[in-house]
Amino acid sequence: MAWHTAILLVLLASSAAAQECDPNYDPCVPVASDVDCAGGSGNGPAYVAGPVRVIGTDIYGLDRDGDGIACE
Repeated sequence: MAWHTAILLVLLASSAAAQECDPNYDPCVPVASDVDCAGGSGNGPAYVAGPVRVIGTDIYGLDRDGDGIACE
């Protein structure tokens, strides 16, 4: 593996580890004061592209129809 590839892999791993994810969603939904579905009418400050599975409490109100899948 070339040294520049190794550095890139370390940077990517560090970036992924640094992002805090809310445990109520899968895949990762960031922990923020408010999260909205990307492309929707919400005003953020954070956005998530779906679909996202709700595996706990939908604290951000992303699953409008209550079917367990948010931002669809």
